Amino acid sequence: MSRRLLHDHNHDSIDRRGFLECMAWAGTGVLWAMYGGVLTSTALGQEGPQRNLADADFSFVQVSDSHIGFNKAPNQDVTATFQESLRRIGAMPKQPDFILHTGDLTHLAEAEEFDTVDQVLKTARKQVFYVPGEHDIIGDNGAQYLARYGKGTKGAGYYSFDKNGVHFIGLVNVFGKSELGLGVLGAEQLEWLKKDLAPLSNETPIVVFAHVPLWMVYPAWGWGTTDGAQALGMLRRFGSVAVLNGHIHQVTQKIEGHMTFHTACSTAFPQPVGGTAPKPGPMKDVPANKLRDMLGLTSVNYVENTHALALVDSTLA
Repeated sequence: MSRRLLHDHNHDSIDRRGFLECMAWAGTGVLWAMYGGVLTSTALGQEGPQRNLADADFSFVQVSDSHIGFNKAPNQDVTATFQESLRRIGAMPKQPDFILHTGDLTHLAEAEEFDTVDQVLKTARKQVFYVPGEHDIIGDNGAQYLARYGKGTKGAGYYSFDKNGVHFIGLVNVFGKSELGLGVLGAEQLEWLKKDLAPLSNETPIVVFAHVPLWMVYPAWGWGTTDGAQALGMLRRFGSVAVLNGHIHQVTQKIEGHMTFHTACSTAFPQPVGGTAPKPGPMKDVPANKLRDMLGLTSVNYVENTHALALVDSTLA
């Protein structure tokens, strides 16, 4: 699994100790937790470095790119690895309040694939918040996805909600993709985002989640969003912003001022690092005994008042 952590020193508000903690914790597994209005991180199945997860106001986890329906190398049973991810969540000593799924629930957007997703997620007994991936809108322009998961959303399925003082924003950037395959938010959604953010104070913690990365990870492979910079510009006034994405099936991290960017690995199959193969797609030559090292759960975590960030991931190994 690829892990890249980038730090923009031109917008440096992260102390050296916090940055080194990010590096040291990478790969151990974590979930979001809220303590008295401050978001912080706790390793999965363990106590946090300073606080006990049992004392948290709430917590949540992110899963992504389950690709139910995919049945080729390197993973011919993606349902099993998706189920394993949920078993990991179910084994946490303090249960998270909800799950974020950042898209590509299915591989071909077929009814039976969505049915399997629903059946597996029911075992978690958690509320799940969704955004679609491009594989979820194949064939019917997202009609089935929206019928199942779009109730109460706007436009192509974007929406926001609040939880314990944190404002969550689910954006959709897989409709009308650009010629290079880059994500597109569109003028209508950007206008909605502007209005959604307008009444919020600068101190409101923000969590944004979308399928395709909102920042340019590797544009030649469509790993970015053409108008993502416009959305990010609206978010820069806030003191704590976490941007969670999927799509690229590997962990990539960036810290820029008060904004943390994090892409999740898949529960189905890994992809190569951008530019290291002729094109993106499933890595077919992964040994069976190494596959679960490259799949898993991911989250990004931070302490709002100190900006001491901890970005941690857990695999299915």
